[in-house]
Parts: sequence; C-alpha cells; structure tokens
Amino acid sequence: MSGVILPASFYARPTLQVARGLLGKYLVRETAAGLRDGRIIEVEAYVGPKDCASHASRGRTNRTEVMFGPAGLAYVYMVYGMYHCLNVVTERIDYPAAVLIRAVEHEAGLADGPGRVCRLFEIDRRLNYHDLTSGKALWLEDREEQIQRSQIGAFPRIGVDYAGPWAAKPWRFRLTKKK
Repeated sequence: MSGVILPASFYARPTLQVARGLLGKYLVRETAAGLRDGRIIEVEAYVGPKDCASHASRGRTNRTEVMFGPAGLAYVYMVYGMYHCLNVVTERIDYPAAVLIRAVEHEAGLADGPGRVCRLFEIDRRLNYHDLTSGKALWLEDREEQIQRSQIGAFPRIGVDYAGPWAAKPWRFRLTKKK
C-alpha cells in the first residue's frame, strides 16, 4: 500500500503538532532489497534553542546546523558512537526544532528505540540533510489513518536527564490503543 508523501508544509508547523501528527504515518526506505516501510508509533519532540534537552541548546554547530534548516530535512546523528537516530526538522529556518522517530511497527514486528529503527531501515549519517519530501531514498507517507487524541499518550522524554526540568516535559508521544 502506498500513500501520499508528506510535503514540507506538514513539517513547517509547531513541533508538538508535527510530533503528534507523525503517529500513524509511515516511514518508507528504498533499500537494495526493495521498499521497506513501517508505521510510526512513537516520537519525541525537541523545540527551539531554549529546550535544554535539544542538541541545539548549545548553539549552532556543525552537528546541529541541519536543525536550523528548512522543515522536512532529516537530521541523523549517532549516540554512544554506535547507534544512529533519525529526526525530522520542523518549524521554520533558523529556529532549531525536530522530532525523533522512536518506534516503528513493521511486517516483522516492532523496532522499539531510535537505534533499532535506523538499523532496520538502514539509516545512517549519509542521510543527514536528506530532503524527506523528495520521494527518494527515505520519506514519510500519509496513508489516511485517522488518529484520535484519545489514542495518543504523552510521556516524559527518555535519556535526557541532564536537561533538568526539560527532561520531564511530556513531549514523547506514543500510540497507546487502536481506534
């Protein structure tokens, strides 16, 4: 089944709105073996330069430059020197915000955790700055699944204890139940 590739206008909205809106959308990747897809079930939002849990809170660097770019770009980075993480850049140019893709359901089960998602979808730093609206290599699709607010749980973010009160923000969203 195929859907409509999410346009830049989808990402060029407030980050928390984009984060909730990504639930139920599909991550699609072209691989040597063909197309691989999965339904996004968990995301985590990082909003602006004052968000102490965001990489951009330390300012504009080579690593974070992509977050200051146009909405709809992929921000791919490594954690612990071995796990890649995929984020989608949101909002507007010069305002660093992004949504981390944390979990995806796919035909073989569940990729729960951003490193597992990237391993399954063969996502690495070569896709940093990739235009997710291009319909090439990696993109996100809307397959017209209607998600109700009652299906979405909001939780504190994971792995950002260093961010003090910012870590407790309920900006991790997960589908909690079917319709």
